[in-house]
Amino acid sequence: MGSTTKILITGGAGFIGSHVVRRFIKNYPSYQIYNLDKLTYAGNLENLRDIDKSPNYHFIKGDIVDSEFIQQLFSEHDFDGIIHLAAESHVDRSIANPIEFVMTNVVGTVNLLNAARKGDKKRRFYHISTDEVYGSLGTSGLFSEQTKYDPHSPYSASKASSDHFVRAYYDTYGLDIVISNCSNNYGPNHFPEKLIPLSINNIRNNNALPVYGKGENVRDWLYVEDHASAIDLIYHKGKSGETYNVGGLNEWKNIDLIRFLCKTMDVKLGREIGTSERLITFVKDRAGHDLRYAIDASKLRNELGWKPSVTFEEGLEKTVEWYLRNTAWLDRVTSGEYRNYYEQQYTHR
Repeated sequence: MGSTTKILITGGAGFIGSHVVRRFIKNYPSYQIYNLDKLTYAGNLENLRDIDKSPNYHFIKGDIVDSEFIQQLFSEHDFDGIIHLAAESHVDRSIANPIEFVMTNVVGTVNLLNAARKGDKKRRFYHISTDEVYGSLGTSGLFSEQTKYDPHSPYSASKASSDHFVRAYYDTYGLDIVISNCSNNYGPNHFPEKLIPLSINNIRNNNALPVYGKGENVRDWLYVEDHASAIDLIYHKGKSGETYNVGGLNEWKNIDLIRFLCKTMDVKLGREIGTSERLITFVKDRAGHDLRYAIDASKLRNELGWKPSVTFEEGLEKTVEWYLRNTAWLDRVTSGEYRNYYEQQYTHR
């Protein structure tokens, strides 16, 4: 790619997106990186405080659901590639308000696809999806790229739909696309409504640790920086029209994860082992709660040479240490104060 390469990263102020933006800013100084984010509750520009003055970084506030805005954006900047992470992603929120997920995850993706296919330039469109589109596994087996789609929540149904649209634009219009479906991520800057950061914050404040059902649900966990490295690799080396599963080969029952996290937090906080575990509270299970997800990432490993860099134990310890070092960030997010950062930093630029 040339020295004037322009890449649009959608949802770059979110959890995974901010790690992707940071990686591309630092690893590819010749690229111009445009971070497009609506700054919903999950978008936090404080996540990018360390790189937001970089000469190759540009922030744009906007909504991918606004088709006119998207068309104008592409006309103005003529992007060479798109890495599409912007999405509504919390299952509980999708159950409460499914139409919002349809608009952002489906309509927003189609708006981007329409803009990307216009003109003579051959652009790469990389769509980041989720393992939840595959549904639920029993006690054995893994999701592969050939696994039949079987979404069980409005969130996963909206992501499955967007995946199908991306593939359709490859078949119909010849758009250069790649897709990846990833397992659960964890790490720094994760919005504290999700299991691991919520639990860290609750333990820190001696609040109850809610666990759905009996905590028997199994998830495959991947450190967010390892996901960012996979995205980097797939964007640059992935074969057009292909799907790549990204996973940690790292399955944990929710209750086992929470107990391990409790012990880790007790050590870090200097508490007697077992103190935090007493905060565990079992609550009514979530509707449509898939039992088990597990990813077969062998295609990504065999074709592109990717593998996770840290074990779950190492990654979780790094994550806990980050949150305990950044309690001010955590407090600003949980109080809602972080929403003022955009106004303070960007309004007068």
